[in-house]
Amino acid sequence: MTGGFGGPTGGEDFEGKVTPIVVISCILAASGGLMFGYDIGISGGVTSMPDFLKEFFPVVYRKQQIPGLESNYCKYDNQGLQLFTSSLYLAALTATFFASYTTRVLGRRMTMLMAGFFFIAGTIFNAAAKNLIMLIIGRLLLGCGVGFANQAVPLFLSEIAPTRIRGALNLLFQLMVTIGILVAQLINYGTAKIKGGYGWRVSLGLAGIPSLLLTLGAIIVTDTPNSLIQRGKLEQGKKVLKRIRGIENVDPEFLEILEASRAAKEVKHPFRNLLNRKNRPQLVITIFLQFFQQFTGINSINFYAPVLFQTLGFKNDASLYSSVITGVIMVLGAIISIFFVDRAGRRVLLIEGGIQMFLSHVVIAIILGMKLKDQSNDLDHGLGILVVVVICSFVGSFGWSWGPLCWLVASEIFPLEARSAGQSVTVCVNMLFTFVIAQAFLSMLCHMKFAIFLFFAAWVFLMTVFVFFLLPETKGVPIEEMVEVVWREHWFWKRYVDDCEDNPKEKGHA
Repeated sequence: MTGGFGGPTGGEDFEGKVTPIVVISCILAASGGLMFGYDIGISGGVTSMPDFLKEFFPVVYRKQQIPGLESNYCKYDNQGLQLFTSSLYLAALTATFFASYTTRVLGRRMTMLMAGFFFIAGTIFNAAAKNLIMLIIGRLLLGCGVGFANQAVPLFLSEIAPTRIRGALNLLFQLMVTIGILVAQLINYGTAKIKGGYGWRVSLGLAGIPSLLLTLGAIIVTDTPNSLIQRGKLEQGKKVLKRIRGIENVDPEFLEILEASRAAKEVKHPFRNLLNRKNRPQLVITIFLQFFQQFTGINSINFYAPVLFQTLGFKNDASLYSSVITGVIMVLGAIISIFFVDRAGRRVLLIEGGIQMFLSHVVIAIILGMKLKDQSNDLDHGLGILVVVVICSFVGSFGWSWGPLCWLVASEIFPLEARSAGQSVTVCVNMLFTFVIAQAFLSMLCHMKFAIFLFFAAWVFLMTVFVFFLLPETKGVPIEEMVEVVWREHWFWKRYVDDCEDNPKEKGHA
C-alpha cells in the first residue's frame, strides 16, 4: 500500500468469478451509454444539414447561401441553434435529482427502465417534429432519459462488477458512449445524402433503436446486491450476490455490504450528508472532475464536429467524413482505456491524457491563428489534414482518459450512504457545464476565434495539475473499503477522515 500523491492501489479483493451474468448485465446496462452517445453525436450532423436548417433555423440557412456574409468563425453563431443542442443537458441536470430518489428507493434497475421510456418518448417527438417547440420538447425528454441513465448505470456497473475488473466493466458505459457517437456520425453521413428533405428525421428517429436496447436491458437484468440489501431485501440480495459471483461463500462481501447498508439507513438527509467533513474529499474531487471534463473542449468537438470542420474550410461531405474519423478514434481510445484502467490505474491515464490534450489544443491554435482569418482561409490540403490528425490525437487521448475515468472515479469513491446523492451531484455538475459549453461554444468561437483552443488548453493544464496532487489511486480497492484504504492514506485528504474520527459529534451525525 503506497501513500504519496497517488494514494493506495490495493485492498482486500473478495472471492468470486467473472460470471456470464455479470458480463451480460453490464453490456445491457451500458447500452444506456449508447443512447447518450447517439444524442451527442447526432445533433452536430443534423445542425449542419441544409434541409434541417431551412425548416427550423432559416436565419442560419440564409447565412449559408450568401458567401462572405459572415466571418469564417461566425457561420453558425445562433442562440436558437445552440439551444437545440443544449436543452437536452438542461433537462438532464434537473432530472438527475429525481433520479437520485428513484435510484435509492426503487433501485438501479427501475431507474434505468424509466430512462428507457424517456428516451423512446423523446425520439418520437424529435422524429415527428413539425415546429421548433416539438423539437425542443423531444430534446427535453431525451435529457430526462440522460439524467436517469447517467445516474443509475455507472452505479449499477460499479456495484455488480468484481473488484479486480471493476474499472474495465464500468468503462463499458463510456465505450458505448463513443460507439453511439460514431454510429450517429455514420448515420448522419448517409442521411445527409437523402433527397427529399427528410434525412434529418431519419437521423433523429433511429435513436429509437438504442432506446429500445436500454429498455429491454433494464427489463432483463437483476438489480445489484447493494441496492437490494439497502432496500431491506436481504435474502434476495444474498441470492443475487451468489449468482453474480458464481460461488456459494459470499459471506465476507455480503456482511460488508450489509454493514454499509446499515450506515446508509442512519442517514436521513442524503444530500446534507454529502456536506459532512468525511465526505468532503469525494465531493470536491467529483465536482472538479466533472467541471474539468467539460472544459477540456471535447463536447465542442462532439456536438459540432461537422460544423467545426466546415468552419475550417471543409465542404459538407468532407466535414461529415472527418467527424466520422474522429468518432472511430474515440472508440479506439475507449477500448484502450478498458484494457489499461485496471493495469496502469486511473491517475496515469488522466495525467497522460491531459498532457496530450494540452499539446493538441496549442498546435490547433497556432495553425488556425496563422492560416484562418475572419474573411480568408489559407488552410491548404496538407494543413487541413494536419488539423484533422491533431484533433484525432485530442479525441483519442480524451477517449482513454478524461472521457471514461471521470465517470468511473465518481461512481466508486463514495460510501454507500452517500453514493446515490453523490452520483446525482456528478451528473448535475457534468450536465450543467455540458449545457454551458453547448450553449456558448459557437458564440465563443465567433468572438474568440482561434484563441478558444488556448482557452481550453489553459483549463487542461490546470486539471492535470489537480490530478497529480489531489486525486488518489482507486485501482483494485473494493468499493466499500475506499475510506480506510484510499482516503486515510492520502497525504492531503486524510486530515478530513481523521478529524471526523476524532470528533464524536461529526462522527455521530454522519
